[in-house]
Amino acid sequence: MKIEDIAQGQRLIGVDPAGPVDVVAVTPAGPDAIGLVYRTLSGAIAERMLLRDDEAALALASVTRPWSFAASGEAFQLAAEALRIRFAHLFDPMMAVHTSDVEPLPHQISAVYEAMLPRQPLRFVLADDPGAGKTIMAGLLIRELIMRSDAQRILVVSPGALSGQWQDELRDKFGLEFTLFSREQQELSANGNAFTQTDYMIARLDQLARNDDLQEKLRASYWDLVVIDEAHKCSASFSGGDIKKTHRYELAELLGSISRHFLLMTATPHNGKDEDFQLFMALLDGDRFYGKFREGATRVDVSDLMRRLVKEELLKFDGTKLFPQRRAYTANYDLSPAEEALYAHVSDYVRNEWNRAEQLDGKQRTSIGFALTQLQRRLASSPAAIYQSLLRRRKRLEERLEEAKLIARGNRAGEERSFYGKRVAIDVPDDLDEAEDELSPEDFENVADQAVEQASTADTIVEMEAELFTLRALEAEARALYESGSDQKWRQLSQILQDNALMFDAGGNRRKIIIFTEHRDTLSYLANRIINLLGKPEAVVQIHGGTNRDDPRSMRCTCSHRMPTFPTIGSCGWWFCRLRRRSRAPARIRRATWRGVCCVRAANSRGRNRIACCFLLRTSTRSIASRTPYECCWLGVRSSRTSGTCG
Repeated sequence: MKIEDIAQGQRLIGVDPAGPVDVVAVTPAGPDAIGLVYRTLSGAIAERMLLRDDEAALALASVTRPWSFAASGEAFQLAAEALRIRFAHLFDPMMAVHTSDVEPLPHQISAVYEAMLPRQPLRFVLADDPGAGKTIMAGLLIRELIMRSDAQRILVVSPGALSGQWQDELRDKFGLEFTLFSREQQELSANGNAFTQTDYMIARLDQLARNDDLQEKLRASYWDLVVIDEAHKCSASFSGGDIKKTHRYELAELLGSISRHFLLMTATPHNGKDEDFQLFMALLDGDRFYGKFREGATRVDVSDLMRRLVKEELLKFDGTKLFPQRRAYTANYDLSPAEEALYAHVSDYVRNEWNRAEQLDGKQRTSIGFALTQLQRRLASSPAAIYQSLLRRRKRLEERLEEAKLIARGNRAGEERSFYGKRVAIDVPDDLDEAEDELSPEDFENVADQAVEQASTADTIVEMEAELFTLRALEAEARALYESGSDQKWRQLSQILQDNALMFDAGGNRRKIIIFTEHRDTLSYLANRIINLLGKPEAVVQIHGGTNRDDPRSMRCTCSHRMPTFPTIGSCGWWFCRLRRRSRAPARIRRATWRGVCCVRAANSRGRNRIACCFLLRTSTRSIASRTPYECCWLGVRSSRTSGTCG
């Protein structure tokens, strides 16, 4: 509005911040200014000089009613609905439970709504036993904080093998779309920092811990909630008077400093050393747990920072125990003479190669040692596993030998060379135990296969030919055993499947069972043997590390029972069968055990069949009876003529 158009008696807006004013008098004050006398809504008389620059804010006030219904009804409905959702938690204190596709148990509800939500800000360790459903608790907490407008930026940090599982769980059960951080996402980010552009993100623990550049970009971001799964990996220890921090621990310190709510999830917060546990708790409260406690000092009460429930304390809503009694059985068997001979010959080969590897440099020695260890584990797994491994190793060494001979002929026969053939670098992780947890089952198996096939101490043509002579003899021996069918472990399993009373229900119908194998060759071998035993190919379903995550979902229709969708199983991969109403797998089983799963369905199943047994095929000497599936039996197989656990 032009200042020349202002006249006495008009009502203007833009003159007084309090609202419209009535013009009492106008006095010219030059070509670009006027003096204005006006009356406010309260009746007070005031005066102001209006300049040409004020014209943009000036306008005539229209006469309307104090309350009008002329606005958009759709906009009003949208605003009212947004306000209702914002304050929904005041009406329903457990809004996340009722808007998620989960049926939480009492201990999960108490963890979220009694132990964690009341704490502002949250600095907490959720340390319930494996199988308690800590992922469900974290999902409920995340959804509740979002619905209460208490968290808009959330970061979940987990081991690499579990990141996809976290993404599926949050999407399928809680309707939350989390982005999985990747290098491509970082490279394509508009401002060069993907952490500041994505509000809901899942990142891999070691990917962040081992990359200083990513940590610097992470330092520039801030999060309302950070969740670290398997937080016991973020460890530190005292070395003399100094603190020895791992890269993961330093990452956890960084994450705690850039977040308001900080949740650590682990089933093993205490490794038996009080000083290490003190450093772990210092991630939540550095002042309270600063320094090393002197010996004999009273332990600090951490009940306000940590909750831990063991299996025996977990109950259903009716007060009964959540986990029924566990039963574990070991089936012994004797090796056949052919198996004993193969075991001895392969062991001699491994021992000789190991002695030669001791003379090599560190990285190559590690690769060869890892390959020989895997070879022994496959020897104990099944005849099929050791035969296929020796076959692939022999073929790979023959390829190297042919390349070496071609190079020797092309560079004048007899010329000294440091090595022959094209040596492919084998990327064996420095810490194999951590790699087994961090890598996906398929990736770890690929690393193991590559090492078994390629890692060798043979460098010259003569050494390659000598090792090939030994490998051909071992391969022929393993093939003879494989084709003979005199596998004592299989005979024991076959006898259990056919004659053991646990394999059948009260009506005489065959129960469903799950068989865990460490190697995919053993998985295929057992699947074929069981199919031949039962005479029905459709009675066996295989799942392994390379199985697409969507395939087990489609397998639901092939089973006569409901199969859960990738439940959280103590951070251990997949579970394929129904155990009563809620599915849980063996807790804290090493990932090697999960690389192959063979589910055998009942031929004439009726009604609600439960799992009859789980047969664990593994080669480490760790106890299998202490961690067993619930409502199941372990049938471990142990050879009485070999040391350690053979099956």
